[in-house]
Amino acid sequence: MLLSMVAMLILFVIVGFTYFLVNKERSAIEHQALNSVAEITDTYEARVVRALREIDTALKLIRFTALSNDYPSVLNALDAQHLLPPALLFTVTIADEQGIIIESTNDALMGQRVFATMPLWPTDDGLTVAETETYQASQLTFTRPIITEQQSISGWVVIAIDADYFVSGYNERSLGQQGMLALVGADGIVRARRTGNTIYTGEFMGMASWQSDPTIDAANRPFVTQWQGIERYTLLRSLYDFPLSIVVGLSINEQLAPAHALAQTYWRRAAWASGLLLLVLAILSRLSWHLQRARKRVMDERVLHAQRVEHLAFHDALTDLPNRAFLSHLVGQAVVGGGRQDDTFALLFLDLDRFKLINDSLGHEAGDQLLKEAAKRLTAAVRQHDVVARLGGDEFVVLLRKVSRRDQIDPIANFLLSTIKAPFSLAGQSCHVSVSIGIALFPSNGLDEQTLMKRADMAMYQAKQAGKNNAQYYSAELSTELDVRLALESGLYRALENQEFRLFYQSKYDAQQGTMLGMKALLRWQHPTLGLLEPDQFIALAEDNGLAIPIAHWILDNACRQHMAWQRLGFPALTMAVKMTAHQFYDDSFVDTLRQVLADTGIEPTLLELVIAESVLLKDVDLAASICAELKKLAITLVVDEFGKGYSSLSDLNMLPLDSINFDASLIHEGADSQQYQQLLPPLVELGKCLSFQLGVKGIAANDHAGFMASHVSQPFQVFYINKSLSAEECYKAGLRGD
Repeated sequence: MLLSMVAMLILFVIVGFTYFLVNKERSAIEHQALNSVAEITDTYEARVVRALREIDTALKLIRFTALSNDYPSVLNALDAQHLLPPALLFTVTIADEQGIIIESTNDALMGQRVFATMPLWPTDDGLTVAETETYQASQLTFTRPIITEQQSISGWVVIAIDADYFVSGYNERSLGQQGMLALVGADGIVRARRTGNTIYTGEFMGMASWQSDPTIDAANRPFVTQWQGIERYTLLRSLYDFPLSIVVGLSINEQLAPAHALAQTYWRRAAWASGLLLLVLAILSRLSWHLQRARKRVMDERVLHAQRVEHLAFHDALTDLPNRAFLSHLVGQAVVGGGRQDDTFALLFLDLDRFKLINDSLGHEAGDQLLKEAAKRLTAAVRQHDVVARLGGDEFVVLLRKVSRRDQIDPIANFLLSTIKAPFSLAGQSCHVSVSIGIALFPSNGLDEQTLMKRADMAMYQAKQAGKNNAQYYSAELSTELDVRLALESGLYRALENQEFRLFYQSKYDAQQGTMLGMKALLRWQHPTLGLLEPDQFIALAEDNGLAIPIAHWILDNACRQHMAWQRLGFPALTMAVKMTAHQFYDDSFVDTLRQVLADTGIEPTLLELVIAESVLLKDVDLAASICAELKKLAITLVVDEFGKGYSSLSDLNMLPLDSINFDASLIHEGADSQQYQQLLPPLVELGKCLSFQLGVKGIAANDHAGFMASHVSQPFQVFYINKSLSAEECYKAGLRGD
């Protein structure tokens, strides 16, 4: 009876204690979720209000300038003063009183009607957020009327931007798969909503019932809503003088999932402990003392295990530095402390340069050794109350407390640079690496941990772009540049698949005979939102993302196919020139790819000209000579571009089986005005003549520079005139046919 009573008592204690722990953990996690909703709402509200104020300020400035009648073109005048929003993100238009667009940063909109129905538009001076006939459904338009002194409307100013601009600043880690960020109009229609990685627009959200409920403080305390079948902790904020509201919601199921999992673990352990207890009490009642000791030993082991787990949860396993979670906690504390006591601090985002090379060449063990040694050096280089953390890979973050000025931060950053730059002994070798540092300051660069980390990361990327082994501070320009870069990078991956690339063609002439000899293919990108882009706006990004070779192969294949299409339409047997990039020329599969293109398109090899920059050939003359020899076996014409810019030697040119050289345009532009260049040009021409090269000049300004070449060069030469690039359809309409 005594053992039974003791067993029942212990079972009751186990069940009760487990129930208490489960409820305690659930309450803590639920409280944390409510705080997360409030924090995300505060930061999202600040960001959206700031963007709306910038848009409204731009609208007022454009309207004021339009009313002044001092400029024939309002947008051109403001653009010349750099007072317009970035054209890559915003479309600015001015419409007359009939709603017809008379000025726009997007030429394609000129002359279109901007309003769906005229009577529905306001006659007061307020800001209006609406949709129009002219702009895409996924865009938001912000409008203010232009009101004359007689209180009549003389026109409208409209700024349009993609709706996802307002909901693209958070990732799944912040919101979860079912979390929600939404920008909602006063009519209850969703202007932009993000759930997971998906953007929605045009839905109806019944906010009126939430706002009218007297038991809900929708703006200040999270409340529970059920919308589209999902329960969320929700906050609703109206945006001051703007006819918009923001809604932030975190899924209750996702937020409480850790609590449910923890409860299952606790109850499973409780059941296991209860069963074990009953079994031990039934079979080993006489060994109760031994059982007590065993239980004590188990509890001690659990405590030690919990301590180890807690340490591993907040520290990096390799370097034993604080990890991302612990750093986030420390930065959060610093933000709270800074808000109360006006303390400032700095976040330094560090990324090791050349770490991948060390890892690939010496192995992962050497890479791990490098990371551990770098962690020791960084820890020793900062002050005692500063924190060094590892985010993962070769990324570290330093939290510098109680610093506010650059003259306090610069010595520490420079010391970190010199500390890492000292040689490392890895796998019996002396290795050198450096570090790039991005710096963000609290509170000037951000008021929360996520913003500060993001902006320090941006500054670190800028340090990489500046040549590495340096420190850069965050500035507002970095954020704009990164937004544009991300828009281009994300678009590049689908540009080929969506057939967004276009080829334009520039004609080549015999300058002395005046006859057309061939065409040169030029790449353009018809971006769905940014318009027609030149290669220098995206080729560097394509090279960084490994897309340069697929794009180059696309150009080669489509130029040859277009040439054959012209042949079938009766065009003369013109040459087709395609410029090769260094990545494509030195690619191992280039020659095989070229053979396949020739076979697929049926183009005559002698009519295909591969244009290769002189600087590309000079990278490795021996390798270039072997590749050119393989190409000549295919009867391809090889042309050296930008000749005179790379200072190639006579021996280099003699090694390469080339057919033609194009002089760099700078020699012609400078030669027209400089006696020194006029004396330099004839020897270069004679050099090409001795080597039996055809001569060409590209990018010259029509007859003036062509006349200069004719007066200094007796040998026939070919000319690519500037500003003559046409689409394939325009070439056909221009009458470039054999008849």
